Amino acid sequence: MPKIPPLIHSLLDTDLYKFTMLQVVLHQFPAADGEYEFKCRNHPDMPLTQLKKELEAQLNWLCQLQFTQPELNYLRSLRFIKSDFVDYLELFHLQRRFIRVDCQGEQLTIHIKGPLVQAMFFEIFVLALVNELYFRRLDSPAVRAEGQRRLDAKIATVQRFHEQESSQYRFPLLIADFGTRRRFSREWHQQVVEQLNSALPDIFRGTSNVYLAWKLGITPIGTMAHEFFQAFQALDVRLRDFQIAALEAWVQEYRGDLGIALTDVVGMDAFLADFDLYFAKLFDGLRHDSGDPYLWGEKALTHYRKLRIDPSSKMFTFSDGITVDSALQLHRHFSNDIQISFGIGTHFTNDLGLEPLQIVLKLVSCNGQPVAKLSDSPGKTMCSDATFLAYLRQVFKIAAVL
Repeated sequence: MPKIPPLIHSLLDTDLYKFTMLQVVLHQFPAADGEYEFKCRNHPDMPLTQLKKELEAQLNWLCQLQFTQPELNYLRSLRFIKSDFVDYLELFHLQRRFIRVDCQGEQLTIHIKGPLVQAMFFEIFVLALVNELYFRRLDSPAVRAEGQRRLDAKIATVQRFHEQESSQYRFPLLIADFGTRRRFSREWHQQVVEQLNSALPDIFRGTSNVYLAWKLGITPIGTMAHEFFQAFQALDVRLRDFQIAALEAWVQEYRGDLGIALTDVVGMDAFLADFDLYFAKLFDGLRHDSGDPYLWGEKALTHYRKLRIDPSSKMFTFSDGITVDSALQLHRHFSNDIQISFGIGTHFTNDLGLEPLQIVLKLVSCNGQPVAKLSDSPGKTMCSDATFLAYLRQVFKIAAVL
């Protein structure tokens, strides 16, 4: 037993899209393997290497967890989760041998390599653990009080908008919690979601966290992440066709459910070139996660109209560093043309007056081949192989950003 009590108590304490992506992997390419690498994009006040021993202990505990029967019953109740996948999860537990934690100077390194059905499931747990172990050292009653003050102010801002402005717009404001990986702590995360759910019943539409959705009786939200598309760069399709293959695999698995497509694995322009009438009709909408959200949204609206699809029948979900203020501005701009929703992460679950960690754990290879994300925000591009990155840019005619 670690000196710090276990911080993850349930394998449901992760984002819904881990389950939805894993189901596709299990059914359509179960033999694939993946490799993930950790990166901290900012400079924490305390070197993350100081967390190594505690993180190792937490991972040992995490890899002993299994799904309980009530948890499995909950998963079976979700119409898009198939019974054979739940049967697989009944036997599932994370294997400790697939994850390694090291230190290189003052840099904490975390390396995951193994079957994709294992490797993919580590990410959210690991990021949540690093966050909570780091912020435990900075926690205090004063910090919690400041976090509560900020949360109350955000809720008041949304309530004021709802009372004074919402009637001016065609579609309602919809907000969800996307903050599991970025959270200050598990306890704070639950407190935030409970308060949002209670205070904003007409606006708060759910959480990406499956455990909290189950416990609080609210909607679990999520579809796919970048790693899903990236894996197809190394599967048995032409590189130029990897987005089409990923979208088609999703359609075949879910047949109309979970219809929000992620657009920024190789940039919005390259995505729209593949998002033809077939996919535009089948998918319910699009998720923005990098680049200028207004430019992205206008491109998407133009694309729908060019295909003679009424944008009002579709939805935009914005999830790139969204705050309450930026959500309201985007809602004002787009909500007379298309349905709008917002996934808010750090701004809800780790805004207590301390600088958040900018940490990621990204897929860098699949089946022994490099994969990459070429986002519309240069700082979000991640690839361990410069030659492959250059080739990917060439295939999709994307200029390098200097």
